[in-house]
Amino acid sequence: MEKVLEKLKELESGEVGIIIYSQVKQDILLSLNKGLLVPLASAAKVAIAFCIAKLVEERHYKWTDIVEDVILNPEEDSNEVYPHFQNRENLALQDAVEVMIACHDSFVAERIVQFCGGWEMINNKIKSYFNNINITQNPRDLDNNGELSEMLELLRLIYQGYKTNPNLWIPVINGLVRQRGDIEGIPSHFLNHMTGGLDNVVVDIGIMGEFSKNPLLFVLGAKELPNRYKEKLADEIIIDAMKLLYDEYCNQEVELEN
Repeated sequence: MEKVLEKLKELESGEVGIIIYSQVKQDILLSLNKGLLVPLASAAKVAIAFCIAKLVEERHYKWTDIVEDVILNPEEDSNEVYPHFQNRENLALQDAVEVMIACHDSFVAERIVQFCGGWEMINNKIKSYFNNINITQNPRDLDNNGELSEMLELLRLIYQGYKTNPNLWIPVINGLVRQRGDIEGIPSHFLNHMTGGLDNVVVDIGIMGEFSKNPLLFVLGAKELPNRYKEKLADEIIIDAMKLLYDEYCNQEVELEN
């Protein structure tokens, strides 16, 4: 894990944090700036999905409930990932949550939240579990933020929840699995994650490795970076760190086999 850490320390400006959790050891393998508060951008949709799953678990809603007047954001990639959902005005709640995550779709997020009680209600729901996660209607709002340690715990609860009650958590997991955030050199089915970004922020939350065996759960956040649309170095460093994390996963699998 030291290689991952050393790579991230190459970021010369801004603040960066990462937490890596081992399913095998049921413990944190690496933690850097775990209390870092970062704008979440689209990654906040995982927190929205967590709240909806909890509302379904509490029987306030059913995954088969119909969300009406759905419009898919044409600037996202749902036309490629869900071509069969185009021109649909209504979606089952489970399908809407999946699309929201897989395609970073803020239009769908808006309809889901309004269907399930509004932004204030959903934000209060997430705060009943996590004091330092805040969800706003505009994903680009800097107050749409979360502490890395709490985002990791959110992810851990989703992953563990799927293990024990897959029917409840399948829409959230489907969204993570189908998101098209591939990194060259990492098999796409070994990287199930949710990214978020602003011009000076990068967030990545996900599951590295074979999902059903011993994956690593990770959350990475960096803020106050040089403008990412003009300067690509920070993104390149973070991608290299993700590749090193994949190497760590592969090394773990070799050790387990032996």
